[in-house]
Amino acid sequence: MTVSLDQLRRCHVAVDMGAARTRVFVKGLGLVVDEPSVAAVNTRTGALIAVGALAEKMTGRTPHYIRVARPVAGGTVVDIEMAQRMLRHLLGEKLRRQLRRRPRLRAAASTPHDSDPLAQRATVETLVGLGARRVELVDTLIAAAVGCGLPVEQPTATMIMMCGAATTQVAVLSLGSIVTATRIPIGGNAIDHAVIQHLRHQHELMLPSQSVRPLQLALSGNGLTPHGPASTEIHGRDVATGLARSVTVDTAAVRDAIHTPLTSVLDGIGKVLRDCPPDLVADLVDRGIVMVGGSALLPGLDQMLREATGMPVNIADRPDTCAVLGLGAMLDGQIRPLVFDPLAEADTADPLADAE
Repeated sequence: MTVSLDQLRRCHVAVDMGAARTRVFVKGLGLVVDEPSVAAVNTRTGALIAVGALAEKMTGRTPHYIRVARPVAGGTVVDIEMAQRMLRHLLGEKLRRQLRRRPRLRAAASTPHDSDPLAQRATVETLVGLGARRVELVDTLIAAAVGCGLPVEQPTATMIMMCGAATTQVAVLSLGSIVTATRIPIGGNAIDHAVIQHLRHQHELMLPSQSVRPLQLALSGNGLTPHGPASTEIHGRDVATGLARSVTVDTAAVRDAIHTPLTSVLDGIGKVLRDCPPDLVADLVDRGIVMVGGSALLPGLDQMLREATGMPVNIADRPDTCAVLGLGAMLDGQIRPLVFDPLAEADTADPLADAE
């Protein structure tokens, strides 16, 4: 994924397709799409019924002939045809007409760190199917760092933690490049699943899948820190009888259930720091970690990381849109090139990034 800033400035549209939400930035218009990555299809006729927020509300509430699909998993397109249909519907006819007027439409897309060639190819083919003649791929970590205003072009360490729905990515950046990074298959979905399983096993209670986020229900605003009321009331369905039931849950036990999947995240942070040069680690003592991504807003997560690492931990402004806003800043030319840009001569494009 070697792409120069000059190549990105020639792009007209930027796409960030995540497991939870899909966002589209159009040059000159800004952020035009911010919807859940969900599509509902009639399996009898093949017709697309709904996409985005409406399709997400249908999850768990549809008859057998309507399938609610998620064409993106872990930041990777797993169903190219469905992803194309979803994007085409989200963009709308008016915006699609504006993009079709461009004779050589170029697109930029963010992909997870260290994604394999097949995942990159799936992203490229998705956008090619929408009319893009060329697709530039940018590492999600770099795009998010730019989007939250970090000085990535400076010769100092910047540590960023991308908290997604399916994965968590941690990296140290310097001079516009990733020095060391890791991707952990634990995200907001795993934390929600841990809470659901805890309530099912300990209280024989099933939570509604779409009413409210299970984690926020269980914590009831108490966060992951050991402060606040010792218990909270949860409403759900009894596993045995199927009837509605309310139980009083010990918040300390819920916190313990959440900490179990987060152990892998803490191990990933430790691995990145161990692989990082000592001079850059010294910079991070004062600068700390910046959290981005939708799951960064989980209550008390920043405080838990602060206590576990002993480093400052900050949540970026608008953490859920940092990646697509970073891509948009590159498209608009708001990022100045480095004095020595190792990617400046990278016009020998990767065949995966060239859709012509």
